[in-house]
Amino acid sequence: METSLTIAEVAERTGLTAYTLRYYERIGLIAAVPRAPGGQRRYASADMDLLDFLLRLRETGMSIQGMQAFVRLRSQGDASVGERREMLEEHLAEVQARVAALQQSMQALSFKIDHYREVEKTNRRPPLSGKAREGKTSNDEQHTTGSEPKRQPALRAWPGQAS
Repeated sequence: METSLTIAEVAERTGLTAYTLRYYERIGLIAAVPRAPGGQRRYASADMDLLDFLLRLRETGMSIQGMQAFVRLRSQGDASVGERREMLEEHLAEVQARVAALQQSMQALSFKIDHYREVEKTNRRPPLSGKAREGKTSNDEQHTTGSEPKRQPALRAWPGQAS
């Protein structure tokens, strides 16, 4: 007989709240969870596998609606494998684009940190001009034009989320 978990145990293992688990069940992300004779939900290992994957999708920015679409396709079995693969390929491309943008931002931050370390190392303190009062050093302009990575527009929201 397969071991089952209570909602509290699943909440502890996944980091989701019991409320969120019940919500996921209510909106169809997970199938109706079988109940023990006392009415307590009992999650099977298959439920945990699906929850683990849904958490990966959520962690990578997939919307609830996107996860619902994936689960609907999954319920069709092998007939929807191609559609699920395409959906995940599109999502992966979005994740990779966000990672690339973050890497560019990290590179720009590292460049600026290195610049400030150099300024500190040479112990140069620029006079308090208008720019210095705004939090800029005298060398900021020369280090921000042409030598840092191409600037990407700010990410305001994950795809599928309201901004």
